[in-house]
Amino acid sequence: MSLKKLNTVLATAVVLFTLYLGLSFLLPFEASFPGLPNWPSGDSGFPIVKGSREIAMGLAMGILLMTGHRRALGWVLLMVAVAPFGDMVNVLAHHGSMAAAFGIHGLTAALIAVTGLLILRETGNARKATAPAPAAQPA
Repeated sequence: MSLKKLNTVLATAVVLFTLYLGLSFLLPFEASFPGLPNWPSGDSGFPIVKGSREIAMGLAMGILLMTGHRRALGWVLLMVAVAPFGDMVNVLAHHGSMAAAFGIHGLTAALIAVTGLLILRETGNARKATAPAPAAQPA
């Protein structure tokens, strides 16, 4: 499998999971907040804020993936990796489960960041391969 295909599969999985996660906070499913010892109630607005954030990130990544803006997608994936990292810090700051903080949020942040870096590597290699040769300098 080529690097581009692998990256596309990884990016698609990140996009779909992000959209699913966002919808799970907004739709009347049983919302859970992994790792927090005292989960915010449904009336707190927390699920709406978290769900809206996830959907916005998923749509941004999905649009870049669908339109073929792969270099921009790589940068956005790196930016999006900050959100689960922030969730991990939030869980740890509120004396939540270390296993959930690192095992869920930390690994998610790492997977998204690695996917972004792989896409940037792929697009960097493509840029080098298609770059025009430098013009010869007159003697």
